[in-house]
Amino acid sequence: MNSLKRAFGLVWLILGPLVIYGLVDAAIQFIDPLGKKDINNPVVWIIIIGIFTPIAIGLMIFGWYAWKGDYDRLPHSSAELD
Repeated sequence: MNSLKRAFGLVWLILGPLVIYGLVDAAIQFIDPLGKKDINNPVVWIIIIGIFTPIAIGLMIFGWYAWKGDYDRLPHSSAELD
């Protein structure tokens, strides 16, 4: 199970920057000042990118800790935290 956690940690590490890149790439493609749909409005893309960038960064941090093995031994109760 620990090797699966580490493998998924590497997946999350790679997935975070790909999500950010995909959002910025989509924004560049769809922003059109002459467009009449909401998808063409740059404000919508700024909001979407602003919300999902911290989520993707958190995903990368979680992946880093999983890849390094910090989640190999998890406590079973709160008494084990001390």
